[in-house]
Amino acid sequence: MGTSLSWPRRLLRVRAAKPLIFLLCLLPFAGLFWRGWTNNLGPNPEQTVIWTTGLWALRLLLITLAVTPLRKLTGWAELARFRRMFGLFVFFYALLHFTAWLGLVNGFSIDMAARDIVKHPFVLAGMTALLLMTPLALTSTNGMIKRLGARRWQALHRLVYVVGAVAVFHFWWGKLAKNNTASPTVYAVILAVLLGLRLRWAWRAAQARRASLQGERAADDQGKSRSLA
Repeated sequence: MGTSLSWPRRLLRVRAAKPLIFLLCLLPFAGLFWRGWTNNLGPNPEQTVIWTTGLWALRLLLITLAVTPLRKLTGWAELARFRRMFGLFVFFYALLHFTAWLGLVNGFSIDMAARDIVKHPFVLAGMTALLLMTPLALTSTNGMIKRLGARRWQALHRLVYVVGAVAVFHFWWGKLAKNNTASPTVYAVILAVLLGLRLRWAWRAAQARRASLQGERAADDQGKSRSLA
């Protein structure tokens, strides 16, 4: 007899789950668009757009990084279905964040943007995170996995851990300029937990491989000694 799935796993397997999560990921953008349409972005519309898109890029990045730990801790393998979509939404909001900064603040002027970077160097960290995300977004298709090969694709996509650290640093540095680092600290702690779990599992896997190799070598040595006896 097959084991019955828990209700969360059944929900995650429903065909409508993916479109529903897609729409949920679009809600921040839709809300921002509606606030702009109704002239309800506050006294500083440019900063509202920049901060909202940047914050949701970071939140979705942490959600993306949380998929694997949640899958391992809960056994809900179905979560893996949504990881790619979350990752692409991270890039979507990060690109909106950059475009809003470049267009709304600097009028798409390279000269003005360069002067703004000198004035606010934390922008460089954000640009670095976006640059590192770009190859991940471009190689997110099944076709690119086949072209690169699973091993090289996985090695490339480990850049997401660097992206996470740089993105949190960008957020922290930007808030530091306003003497408010409480919120970035929360995100930094979440990132540290997610990366810490991965390091722990990687260390355990390395220990298991080492023990297995030692066992195989011991068995080979015993076999050789018996053959010589």
